[in-house]
Amino acid sequence: MINGVVVTPLKQIFLDKGSVFHGIKSTDDTFYGFGEAYFSQANYLSIKGWKKHTKMNMNLVVPIGAIKFVIFDDREFSPTNGLFFEIELSDKNYCRLTIPAGLWLAFQGTGKDINLLMNFADILHDPSESQVKELADISYDWSNI
Repeated sequence: MINGVVVTPLKQIFLDKGSVFHGIKSTDDTFYGFGEAYFSQANYLSIKGWKKHTKMNMNLVVPIGAIKFVIFDDREFSPTNGLFFEIELSDKNYCRLTIPAGLWLAFQGTGKDINLLMNFADILHDPSESQVKELADISYDWSNI
């Protein structure tokens, strides 16, 4: 596990007329405030990343499909510096992935149909507070799907 990253199992309530998928509550330990919530789609085997937010803390949930997340820690004084953490979230592994600012993130759609994530961010989107790298800039093997 990467220092500061939290994986929180979430409740799914299956009902005849439609299910309920919990996301986040203001009383949760990983609720850092609300800036915005947005959805992002990841096509099958497509990879988005690498991106590092310098201020934004993310809370990611995948209610539809499956998405593999890879986090890389290059924080100089972190006890997990140089390490990767990977996890696949889906309706079958329904959890919230909390990623603090300062970590690199990339993700890949692993479900063959629609793969949808929701980010419950603590600040509004600001393109000036994030950094991006090409996939080849951080050495990770994406072929193990």
